[in-house]
Amino acid sequence: MKIDLRKGLIRTAFAAMAAAASLGSASLAQAADIHLLWVQAMKDHPVHRLMQAGFLNKCKELGYTCEVVGDPSATNWDIPATLPLAEAALARTKYDAIGVYGPDPAIYSYISKLAKEGFPIVTWHVLPPEGTVQGLKAATGEDIAGAGQNAAVAIGEKLGGKGTVALTQGASNDTENAMSAAFRKTIAEKYPNIKVLDTQMEGFEPSAAEAKAVAILQGNPDVTAAFGTTGNSIQTWSGAARKAGRDVVIIGMDYIRQNLDLVKSGAAYGIVAQPLYEESAKVAELLGDLAQGKAVPYSNPLPARVITAADLDPYYKMLDNAGQ
Repeated sequence: MKIDLRKGLIRTAFAAMAAAASLGSASLAQAADIHLLWVQAMKDHPVHRLMQAGFLNKCKELGYTCEVVGDPSATNWDIPATLPLAEAALARTKYDAIGVYGPDPAIYSYISKLAKEGFPIVTWHVLPPEGTVQGLKAATGEDIAGAGQNAAVAIGEKLGGKGTVALTQGASNDTENAMSAAFRKTIAEKYPNIKVLDTQMEGFEPSAAEAKAVAILQGNPDVTAAFGTTGNSIQTWSGAARKAGRDVVIIGMDYIRQNLDLVKSGAAYGIVAQPLYEESAKVAELLGDLAQGKAVPYSNPLPARVITAADLDPYYKMLDNAGQ
């Protein structure tokens, strides 16, 4: 009787293992069948390549098949050149869900077009209020206002509560406008003896941006700090400070290797560690869930703290792992 019972238990255990193995194989097969498309203007910008690494590595981890398309430029934000590349990808491959990079509202009509065609759409790096972009299923990105606040506190404390700050953006867009506004508001509330100059657009072409920053320094001898809300701002301002012979407390965005090296060398003070890699990995998770018919939260904000020279090692390791 005991022997029969033991045999029965063994058969049950093997049956359970077989069922589990079958489910696992089925799960992997389903993951491999999921095709995700990532659409991003200015595809070869260093910051955008870091985003793509986060997306593609998460796709690999989850077993999804993923593709990146966008105009092959590092400096030219060209949506009209990007959309035909996306349409060509859609014509040759059946995708289950699409990520569309959304900092420029000019892309919103394309998001709505794809949604009407039945694609689940996720955007990242911006968090447009739910319902403002027709058809958009989810968004992930940094807490934009929080990033501006964190930069303001870091500069305010470093300056000891007094001085003049230059403020630059890559361009006028929802993300940078909101971050600059939060920065300016926090300085005004917490450090009334710090003046923030009018916001200037530095653009995305490095030499032109640096020339503008040099002009700002030459025209404002009282500037003691600079905050730039775009990925090249640290390079812009450190180059300008060197050429102008000025000692400037510099904070910019994005933990790409060039920026980490400038903070490590002392040429810049800190970086707002936008969760570029993390938010892009989140896009793969959200798109995969939507492709499988799962419900996801619409808004998925991630924190962005300011890092200085003492905080760099984990970010170098992240770039190493991303092949950057």
